Amino acid sequence: MTTRTTQSLQERYAPHNQCFGCGPANERGLRLRSLVDGDALVATFRPEAHHQAFPGVLNGGITGALLDCHGNWAAAHALMITRALDAPPCTVTADFHVTLRRPTPLDAEFALWARPVSIEGDKVIVEATLTAVGKVSATMRGTFVAVREGHPAYHRW
Repeated sequence: MTTRTTQSLQERYAPHNQCFGCGPANERGLRLRSLVDGDALVATFRPEAHHQAFPGVLNGGITGALLDCHGNWAAAHALMITRALDAPPCTVTADFHVTLRRPTPLDAEFALWARPVSIEGDKVIVEATLTAVGKVSATMRGTFVAVREGHPAYHRW
């Protein structure tokens, strides 16, 4: 059975988050909205002209930010489900590797997908893709970890 939500994880669990990539409260950020779809997260994003690397093509740093944030939320959500928590734990990026497979057109709505592939204690490995005009433009594999009290990101939301 596939469960799909309409409220993003960011809106539900971190409405005051100022993160550039996914913070709902950051008026100048990307404001990515990650939605639960079965065991994965999905999102769409439409870039603006100031997100370009050069005319008609998305900046690679923006691509990385979108995949990083989406992957981080996939990890946090996976830990929440695995541990039967009421809210996701605070997680941070330990590492992530983005492969830019082709130029991403600036004039298209993108689809993002992320899914945990491994959970070991506080560490979650996530794989993600960014698709534009029916073609995968970028992929990401990252390691995300839950943080504890005393870490600067603990309860940052």
